[in-house]
Amino acid sequence: MSPTTAYAPLRPHRSEQLTLRGLSHHLLRWGPPPTPRRPLLVMLHGWMDVGASFQFVVDALPADQPVLAMDWRGFGLTESTPADCYWFPDYLGDLDALLDAVSPEAPVDLLGHSMGGNIVMSYAGVRPQRVRRLINLEGFGLPETQPEMAPQRLAEWLDDLKTPQELKTYEDLAGVAARLMKTNPRLGADKAHWLAPHWSRRRADGRWEILGDPAHKRSNPVLYRKAEALACWSRIAAPTLWVEGSDTNIGQWWGDRYPRADFEARLAVVPQLQRAVLQGAGHMLHHDQPQALAEHLARFLAET
Repeated sequence: MSPTTAYAPLRPHRSEQLTLRGLSHHLLRWGPPPTPRRPLLVMLHGWMDVGASFQFVVDALPADQPVLAMDWRGFGLTESTPADCYWFPDYLGDLDALLDAVSPEAPVDLLGHSMGGNIVMSYAGVRPQRVRRLINLEGFGLPETQPEMAPQRLAEWLDDLKTPQELKTYEDLAGVAARLMKTNPRLGADKAHWLAPHWSRRRADGRWEILGDPAHKRSNPVLYRKAEALACWSRIAAPTLWVEGSDTNIGQWWGDRYPRADFEARLAVVPQLQRAVLQGAGHMLHHDQPQALAEHLARFLAET
C-alpha cells in the first residue's frame, strides 16, 4: 500500500485508553475541549466497524467542533469481553460509564450508526437528561419477535456456544482494503486504504485479521421486543435527527419480516423528529457522503 494512495485526514485524531466497567476502551478525540456553545459530539459506530470510521465526517465538520468516538467492547482497540458472547444492555452500560467519565455534568450531542444508532436511541430514552441532541444514522432496530420463537433461538445460541467462531484473514492490507470496497462499492480506494490499518491488525503469522471479536457472530438468545424499544424511544427528550441513505433498502436484510411501514410506525413515536435523506448513499452513509452528512449535522447541532 503506497502512502500516496491513502486518504489524508484533515483533522487527525488523538487516541486514549479509558477503563470502563473493567475493560480498556479505545477513545478517539478531535478538536478543542467542549464549551457551552460547542458541546461534545459523541459518535458510536455499528457492528463490525470502528470509531475511526467517522474520520471522513469529522474532517467535514467545523474545526471547532469537539468530537469523541469510542470503539465498542470487542471492536477496534477496545478489549473483548472475557465471556463467550455479547449482550445489548452491556453497550448501554458502557455508554453510561463513558459519559460519567468524559462529560459528568454537561449533556452531550449523541450520534450512532446502525447498531450504534439502536443503542443511542434506547439510551436517550433511559437517560434523557444526558442528551442535548440525538442523531440516528440508520439504526432501524430489528424485526419483531414472538414468544414462541424463544426455544429455537435459545437452541441456536447453545449450539453456537459450542462452535468456534472465526473471521476471515487477509494476506496484506491491500486485501483488507479490497474487502472494505467489496462490502461497500461506493467506498473510494483512498478511504479504504486509510481505513484498512484501523480496521485490522497483523497477526504473528503475518496475516491481517479484522479488529472484531468473532464471538459477535453468535446468535443472540434474547428476543428483540419492539414494545420495549418503543417504550424507550417514546421517552426521548432531545431533538432527534434521523438520517438514511437514498439507496438503502431494509428488505435486503430482513425481507418481508420487517416492512418499511413497521419502521415508519416506530419512528413516529419519537417526540421531536427531523429527517434527512442523503442522495447517492447506502447504509455506510458516513463513508458514502461525508460532506453532505456533515452539513446536516452542523445545521442540526447549531439549532437553538
